[in-house]
Amino acid sequence: MSTTDFEDLSALGQEFVDNPYPVYERMRAQGPVHRVRTAASGEFWLVVGHAEGRAALADRRLSNDIRHSAAWEDDGGNSIGLNMVQTDPPQHTRLRGLVAKDFTPGRIEALRPKVQRIADELVDAMLPLGRADLVEAFALPLPLAVICELLGVPATDRKTFHDWYLESTDFTRPETAAAAAQAMTGYLAELIAAKQREPGDDLLSALAGSMGEEEDRLSFEEMLGMAFLLLVAGYETAANLLSSGTLALLRHPDQLAALRADWSLLENAVEEMLRYDGPVETTAFRYAKERMELGGTAIEAGDSVAVVLAAASRDPRRFDQADRFDIRRDARGHMAFGYGIHHCLGAPLARMQGAIAFRTLLERCPGLTLDAEPEALAWRPSLMLRGLHQLPVTFG
Repeated sequence: MSTTDFEDLSALGQEFVDNPYPVYERMRAQGPVHRVRTAASGEFWLVVGHAEGRAALADRRLSNDIRHSAAWEDDGGNSIGLNMVQTDPPQHTRLRGLVAKDFTPGRIEALRPKVQRIADELVDAMLPLGRADLVEAFALPLPLAVICELLGVPATDRKTFHDWYLESTDFTRPETAAAAAQAMTGYLAELIAAKQREPGDDLLSALAGSMGEEEDRLSFEEMLGMAFLLLVAGYETAANLLSSGTLALLRHPDQLAALRADWSLLENAVEEMLRYDGPVETTAFRYAKERMELGGTAIEAGDSVAVVLAAASRDPRRFDQADRFDIRRDARGHMAFGYGIHHCLGAPLARMQGAIAFRTLLERCPGLTLDAEPEALAWRPSLMLRGLHQLPVTFG
């Protein structure tokens, strides 16, 4: 890939991090595929159109295996293990099958009482204070507690792991990101070893029991990647949904009033929150296995490609008045959880937690009010995941 004629996203600063949508809108008006650069990842192709994004995520010529990258020895240095997001069939099929049985609708529904209990406990702790940072007090600890109990992560380690993860995804500080990734790798390796020595009644223990040298068993690198992916995907997307979804409601009081007046709108409201300002901004990289064309743009073999799910979900060619937040719209077809064989396995869990959390919060906190100017809120500097640093609120 040439070193000219690209847009440097890192140079756009915090303004782009806080509100990337105008930039994606400008790009989309010029075409669906663009060459960009960041300090952490170098140059790559960014897909900002809905139809083109779906086509890219379904195109077998674009591989998730980093060995198809033109510079794979140097690329992806912060990767932890080998997970489903980084593999193609048949390896992807085998890895996904090992955990799919634990994310069935029945298994997720069985978690509902636990999610409700945790949500109530968090609100019980917040309300007497009169005000809170909703990210720290509610949006983060709820899904983090749920997934860590499901996986068997000690409660004392959860905050440390989350801090490492935030640092590892900060595309503005590559050295810090690499150090955090190394720390997480060491922690997960020790946790896996502990599960092998003393297995418990949790998902990581079950997966650790599937490790071995045989072809149909998990290698250590695969187990490491699986543990990381399940932990992060199991709480980070849900936490971002809860904070950004609450912000969208507070910034649109007519929509908030409509939801409180008619709870039958709840599931559709969650879908609109996912479409309007979803928790995953951009996919992990795909790598062109051969020279190909995407959205009228020539992609060379070895080039890296990422789909901006946030931009695809606001494509006006797919959604009428796409920048308008409307909990009554038909939001089906949004790409908040990806598309194709790599569609997020934990999406049903995130949706269920969102429905419980929003209803609990809004019913028990009738005076919920934003305690900051929306423009003053800062978003975390990750091109992949979109989440707020803080969401100050008062309870009236």
